[in-house]
Amino acid sequence: MSGGSAPLPELEAHAYTDGASTGSRGPGGYGAVITWKGKTEEISGSEQDTTNLRMEVTAACVALETIDEGHIVTVYSDSSYLVNCMRRGWYKKWRENGWLNHRKEPVANRDLWERLLKATQRHQELRWRKVKGHSKSGGSHKTGNDRADELAVAAKKEAGGNRRSGSASPVSVRPREDLQRDIALCAERASGLPDG
Repeated sequence: MSGGSAPLPELEAHAYTDGASTGSRGPGGYGAVITWKGKTEEISGSEQDTTNLRMEVTAACVALETIDEGHIVTVYSDSSYLVNCMRRGWYKKWRENGWLNHRKEPVANRDLWERLLKATQRHQELRWRKVKGHSKSGGSHKTGNDRADELAVAAKKEAGGNRRSGSASPVSVRPREDLQRDIALCAERASGLPDG
């Protein structure tokens, strides 16, 4: 067969991820809406003492760890830092420099970046897409991104009322068939778009 063949639909997965936190440090939550194997799942969790970036990266980790190995996964995030790190390969330089950034300081959240890199190795291919967060206008990924945000904010609020020390393990996994159609339609529309 000449040329590249399209991936089998059953090997494709889409993950909308988001994080939320209170102030620069405090209770936080993450949310992910994952479509794969003909189903849509929602996952959320929280931590008592965290940052927004930690929750953004945690959401991506949990999504990639949830999806069975061997998929072609498109991750949609409104976190420029997360998407740019993965698309531009900043993590490669960090590893080469002993996990030091360009200021020769330790990279923040190294534990999560390493967890994320391990999770990416489980899949055939990863595509990272930046989406507009909290946009009033309807973009092609508004439904999935908005729902991931709702999950993250709800988890953050739960963490704020929970005085125990939190962990980033998922607190809920629920199928959402009502979102599946919208997300599949958005993914179909976006499949022909360039990264960006």
